[in-house]
Amino acid sequence: MGMPSTTKANSIAATIAKASERLRADSDSARLDAEILVARAIDMPRSYLFAHPDDSMDEFAIARLEASIERRLSGLPMAYITGVREFWSLELQVSPATLVPRPETELLVELALSEIPRRADWRILDLGTGSGAIAVAIGHERPGCRISAVDCSVDALAIAKLNVRSLDLANVECLLGDWTTPVADARFRLILSNPPYVAAGDAALLPLAAEPELALVSGSDGLDAIRRLSRECRSVLVEGGLLILEHGNGQRDAVAAILKADGWRDITGHDDYAGRPRATTARL
Repeated sequence: MGMPSTTKANSIAATIAKASERLRADSDSARLDAEILVARAIDMPRSYLFAHPDDSMDEFAIARLEASIERRLSGLPMAYITGVREFWSLELQVSPATLVPRPETELLVELALSEIPRRADWRILDLGTGSGAIAVAIGHERPGCRISAVDCSVDALAIAKLNVRSLDLANVECLLGDWTTPVADARFRLILSNPPYVAAGDAALLPLAAEPELALVSGSDGLDAIRRLSRECRSVLVEGGLLILEHGNGQRDAVAAILKADGWRDITGHDDYAGRPRATTARL
């Protein structure tokens, strides 16, 4: 950061305006993106930008900003550039090895918390945990519960472990493995999963090119992982236990049919905050 400048060309306010204009064609939140990237470039909180709009940016800060803008223009999500994403009011570390946690996935946390008594000591399972977003949110809200977070990606699980440690959650364990394999001998009161559910070749994958395909694509119709979860979760869920699955907004009926065929009951669809079918619950 330099001293206040008599020239406005490199002022914080002017730089934000120029960055916002460059990002507008590639971002629905160009102004916010620009503010976050400028704050990151000068290593200050966003509040500093509004308090010191006429401060000038030095060459090093401008170079940092330019590199970040180029990464954003290449299609890299903001969360991968900054390395963090807020989920359930918690700041989580993310990386290209994990999906960027999305607000609609908070629906799974809401559904779970409405089921779990505040002082419960349940065993809970999060399958395909990625950054650990769901597991740490529930672990934070229900400290008496023990949450097992499973993922088959070593790199994704490293990020989940980092989030567990940074939030000091002794009640969340991270396990490497393929779906229920690492917990085959355990029994849980509640299982959640945000599995891959996009069909191979779907146009919806184009804007998600920077995110891990392993966490997105699941067979020709996008339902292979959900079919497997429907079968496998029966052996690790206690009788009467609840399964919560996220899925695409056009998959509700297909997911319900899969669960019904495997003997699940009380199958119920739930809409996200935008009114789109987003999750299905079922009991064993």
